Amino acid sequence: MANPSQADMIAQQFVHHYYQKFDTDRSQLQSLYTPASVMCFEGSVCQGDEQIGKKLVSLPFQKVAHVVTVMDSLLIEESKLLISVIGQLKTDEDPPHGFAQTFILAPVGDNLMVFHDIFRLLVHNM
Repeated sequence: MANPSQADMIAQQFVHHYYQKFDTDRSQLQSLYTPASVMCFEGSVCQGDEQIGKKLVSLPFQKVAHVVTVMDSLLIEESKLLISVIGQLKTDEDPPHGFAQTFILAPVGDNLMVFHDIFRLLVHNM
């Protein structure tokens, strides 16, 4: 990645690909992670592509649809990419909920892989 505009284009492509796979076949997401990847999903930490893949396919819903409201990205050290996503998701028959997700992508060979992933629902209990 040579410049911020190229990084932003890559981030947009990644986000589109990630949520399209998440919404249609979560089992395909494991290939985006590495054995060194770490994911924090609603406070539960998983390490490694296998553990992350198991976590994602075990989520307790059948249908899911993500709508990205805003995405920001920053180039880090010329080769890593920080991506912040805010949006809404709808699972099964539940009402839509806001979510925030942050990724750090880094190169492995010719591919960018997810090294860090933090996900939170934006649910406020009054």
